[in-house]
Amino acid sequence: MKIKNILWDFDGVILDSMAVRDYGFRAIFNDFDETKVERLIQFHKNNGGLSRYVKIRHFFEVILGEKISEKVVLQYANTFSTLMKERLCDKNNLIKETIDFIERHHKGYRFHIVSGSDGEELRYLCNCLKIDHFFFTIEGSPTPKNELVKDILFKNSYETENTCLIGDSINDYEAALVNNISFYGYNSNILKEKCENYINSFDTFTI
Repeated sequence: MKIKNILWDFDGVILDSMAVRDYGFRAIFNDFDETKVERLIQFHKNNGGLSRYVKIRHFFEVILGEKISEKVVLQYANTFSTLMKERLCDKNNLIKETIDFIERHHKGYRFHIVSGSDGEELRYLCNCLKIDHFFFTIEGSPTPKNELVKDILFKNSYETENTCLIGDSINDYEAALVNNISFYGYNSNILKEKCENYINSFDTFTI
């Protein structure tokens, strides 16, 4: 059946933000051992689809071996979000070929953003970058991505056969798999080897 609904990951697919996200984690944890922070950065890079809340807990509970309260997680997450809002509202960070595709096709499909980034921050950034009008909804963490996808399918009565997810991480791939929708990998050497469907360039991509 023809694809009618496209769910988009944000970081690495629409916005080239990895370097800024790396900076954010180093900044909020600048009082900690540098080698342990770098272990977090590697975890972050390997799990782009996971939320900052999960990554902050991972830093404390797995890397440091310490307990952390929900209140402290939120404090670190809010500081991180403030840094992101300051540094990511720059249109030069948008991935041009993706935005060109979205601009050309947004009237022919129903587009949604499903991201591991904070939902409130995402809506702020999309408004700041003037791309929010392309999407029916813009959703992010703390709700896990697989649940975001499930909720969109349910609330909009989308058929799984008509819906796909485009992402750049294993977490995106798994969210599509668990919800029984098609997945298209992008901007990831790991996914290029793993996925049946891979987008080498949006300039030549058709769906």
